Amino acid sequence: MNHIGNTANETAGDPAGSAVTTTARIVTDVLQPRNVLLTGMLGIGLAAAGHWTGLLWGLLGALCAGLIPAGYIEWERKRGTWGDRHVVDRTQRAPIFFVILGSIGTGSMIMVLGGAPTPILVAMLGLWVMTIGLLAVNTVWKISVDSAVASATVALLAAVHSPWWLAAYSLTAAVCWSRVALSYHTVAQTLAGASLGGATTIAFLFVS
Repeated sequence: MNHIGNTANETAGDPAGSAVTTTARIVTDVLQPRNVLLTGMLGIGLAAAGHWTGLLWGLLGALCAGLIPAGYIEWERKRGTWGDRHVVDRTQRAPIFFVILGSIGTGSMIMVLGGAPTPILVAMLGLWVMTIGLLAVNTVWKISVDSAVASATVALLAAVHSPWWLAAYSLTAAVCWSRVALSYHTVAQTLAGASLGGATTIAFLFVS
């Protein structure tokens, strides 16, 4: 919370800096993981199934990968564990990753039992493995989760739906910019997150 306050104080006397900060906050809030995953997983589910029932699988994926973890973060925030959803201190992030792993794992099992389309199952596997990567890196270095999720969602949509979705990497770039502009991450941390997110599509190489 102090981190955000310091950023605001630094730009209070600079209209241009204040405008950049305001824009960055809007971008990072609108394109936060839960929103990106809700939209992205619905699209992945629809493309995977080829009809409206895919939206239900997509909603399940969004619930497990994005909404439940976001709810957990909000719950801990209200308890005073963290100042806001950004959890600036990387040493406090491990519980979040474990919640995400458990939630995605549970959702994946439901999908398997329910006969979900293979592409959305593979997408869930990619997100699960990505989370393990984020957790591993986070133990020694702060990596951008927002950038990773934004990149993974675009990459998965391109793999499941159409390569034209790669154009949406402009939104991933905007997320990376906003995280750096708000001083939540360095350029290297956002690029590392985006690279790890893009690597989720490797999971599709194992699907015949």
